Amino acid sequence: MEEKRKKLAIIATKGTLDWAYPPLILATAAGAMDWDVGIFFTFYGLPLLNKKLNAKVTPTGNPAMPMRMPFGPEGFQNINWPIPNMIMNNMPFFENMATGLMEKTFKNKGVASVEELRDMAVELDVRMIGCQMTMDVFGFKKEDFIEQAEIGGAATFLEYAADSTICLYI
Repeated sequence: MEEKRKKLAIIATKGTLDWAYPPLILATAAGAMDWDVGIFFTFYGLPLLNKKLNAKVTPTGNPAMPMRMPFGPEGFQNINWPIPNMIMNNMPFFENMATGLMEKTFKNKGVASVEELRDMAVELDVRMIGCQMTMDVFGFKKEDFIEQAEIGGAATFLEYAADSTICLYI
């Protein structure tokens, strides 16, 4: 008897750089393992389907972000940055600085960029469903998104997820 192909359904609700990685890493890993994979991009996760990605790190979006991270050039990677979240959230340059440092660190560690992961997902035939309701609420158009994006509502995703082996909310 032939074993049923495993199926992964993911709901991506956040579009910051740090939150873009989990659904795309899981989707590409499962796709590489020959699983059937679909991601439902809704609310703040929807911009991850934009043709041009602009995901940034934001301490406001992740108050648990550790300040002791291996960011930056050698010699500075294990400095404990004692900056309270209240100050970070009010520093206008911090978001761009944190984003640049995270992107550089990931690149130095050989981690694919969000764009590269999304391209891999496309190559692996990951189904990418953009939430129609979110599009309507926030004023997105189909033309804003990559060609491979499919537009559908909650029912579209639920139909896909109904017989999934694993369903994740990220």
